[in-house]
Amino acid sequence: MPGQVIEGHAKWEETCTTCHKRFDKAAQTVLCLDCHKDVRKDVDRRQGFHGRFKEQRECKECHTEHKGRAENIAPINEQTFDHAQTDFALRGAHADAKKVECKSCHKPKTKYRDTPSDCYGCHKKDDKHKGKVGSACADCHVERNWKEIRFDHDKTRYKLRNKHVEVPCKDCHANDRFKDTPMDCYSCHKKDDKHRGQEGMKCGECHDDRSWKKTPFDHNKSRFPLMGKHAQVECKKCHLTPAFKDAPMDCYSCHKKDDKHKGAYGAKCDTCHAESDWKTITFDHELHTKYPLRGLHMTAKCESCHKGNLYHDKTPVDCYACHKKDDKHKGRFSEQCQRCHTERGWTIPLFDHDRDTTYRLKGYHRRTKCDGCHTGVLYKDKTPTGCYACHKKDDFHQSNFGEKCETCHGEDNWKTIAFDHDRDTKYPLLGRHRAAICISCHTGVLYKDKTPTACVACHKKDDVHRRKLGTECQDCHSLRDWKLWDFDHDTRTRFKLDGGHKGLGCYACHTERMEKKVRASSACVACHKKDDKHEGTFGPQCDRCHDTTLWKTMKPGTSIFRSR
Repeated sequence: MPGQVIEGHAKWEETCTTCHKRFDKAAQTVLCLDCHKDVRKDVDRRQGFHGRFKEQRECKECHTEHKGRAENIAPINEQTFDHAQTDFALRGAHADAKKVECKSCHKPKTKYRDTPSDCYGCHKKDDKHKGKVGSACADCHVERNWKEIRFDHDKTRYKLRNKHVEVPCKDCHANDRFKDTPMDCYSCHKKDDKHRGQEGMKCGECHDDRSWKKTPFDHNKSRFPLMGKHAQVECKKCHLTPAFKDAPMDCYSCHKKDDKHKGAYGAKCDTCHAESDWKTITFDHELHTKYPLRGLHMTAKCESCHKGNLYHDKTPVDCYACHKKDDKHKGRFSEQCQRCHTERGWTIPLFDHDRDTTYRLKGYHRRTKCDGCHTGVLYKDKTPTGCYACHKKDDFHQSNFGEKCETCHGEDNWKTIAFDHDRDTKYPLLGRHRAAICISCHTGVLYKDKTPTACVACHKKDDVHRRKLGTECQDCHSLRDWKLWDFDHDTRTRFKLDGGHKGLGCYACHTERMEKKVRASSACVACHKKDDKHEGTFGPQCDRCHDTTLWKTMKPGTSIFRSR
């Protein structure tokens, strides 16, 4: 070991690892700060002598150990030490080394850091106030000279103004009492009170510190500023007793005799009247109530609606309360007049049927009066929107065409037909059908009984063939005219008419009644069985030997067989 450590470190002398770390010199400073926690705190917080180093130093640069028990390893040169690097910079008389020596503040066996930094810690013996004004000496005294006073009364809760500036301190601070000195006027000026307490103890409401005899009282700064006519009224008119604080501030106390409403509108006169003139009305119904006046309501007199006590009897705000007598609907359209009427004029309708309902008025409906459809109680009985509900009496079809009138009729005019058979059905009207009237085909209930589309359904009476040519009339006849037909047997059937068949009438072959399509046998024997001299022995296929030109003419190459 290079030498003994100081007395303060002696108990750790045998344990080297307390201050040293093997092979790591830089760790020594950290180990020092682990023990000297107060120094570590200064370093971390950048305060105190050690915390103000511009660069971090190692402890051993200033504090060298192993020089013996009595060695001072923290020497301070009083001549060169910079006290500004501590938390207490020396100023004024403190900076004069001839007046104040280090030992004056730094007592033996007391660490430098534990030396008090407050004035009272050193100057308690110099306190002539004996603690009555507290221990914050710096509030009044300066460091240059103890007898020099720099106290600024304006920085206290009580600023000195006007006459108070000339008053000696002792007149207010008797017996060096500074802390609990009263700040109210009456505590000092009770002897000067000519009112003998009748006007209260708040002298500052009327008097100021410029002169006790002059009264700068401004009534406008009180709880009752004088406005309008009040500014011309003498004090005693309202202040009937010497105690000004007992004067009433409500209008009714003074103006009850002027109340033409006889108390019905309450005692708060200022709600409607102005101070400039009693007849001037300042009440704004829109601003001061929840019921803004609009339209003709703006010219209505107050008593038209406010018939009772204004503040006791609640004035109704619904239309019906005032306009029940004007209701021509007699309550059938409910009591909510504002849904249809406007405040601009009772006869001016506000209600827009297109906007305010789900049923838009079009065509002739727009000119119809309300009670034309609304025959019952408007909001109680649900008004039907179906055409038939109103137009049943106008139904010439006697409900055979259903109740959906809008399918055919338009709203502009009942006689105008909007129904388009070609567009709205699967059966377009062509030819003579376009000129036919509806009931010609629709003889039953239109939407209940299905109208047939087959020709024979309507033209059965016109069938001159008596169903021998089937029921598919359109195969031969044209829609342009019943008498027009263009059936070609050769192209539209598999049985060509030639030879003797050509020129025959239809009924020559078609002798039986047919259902729907014409179905006739093309075998010769079907028609010529009576002409078969062979009596069926040569089979039913006559066309093998005979041709259609003449029955007796045989086809070339046909052999003559033995006949019976």
